[in-house]
Amino acid sequence: MSATVEELTVDYEEGGILVVKEIDKVILSKGAWATVLFRYKQWDNKLEDYGTDKYIIRRYRKMNGEYRAQSKFNISSPKQARMIVDALQTWLAETDEA
Repeated sequence: MSATVEELTVDYEEGGILVVKEIDKVILSKGAWATVLFRYKQWDNKLEDYGTDKYIIRRYRKMNGEYRAQSKFNISSPKQARMIVDALQTWLAETDEA
């Protein structure tokens, strides 16, 4: 568990192997509820190397001084990531014009 948003990570080790390796993160919100966008790579046993970049948005709730994961959304592909970015840019442009 983490006491601060900055300490949150998706790094995950199993059997001495860093199975999920965090590449970067963006803290989208802080407070009693925190939202973090992570960029990570996952170990591929067949390749004996890390695969392509993946993305996940996680929501955390601070309880008893520690952040606990409450929900997550996996962005399934670079194509889906681009679609999300395109939709947000379109909506924000519409908002800016209004």
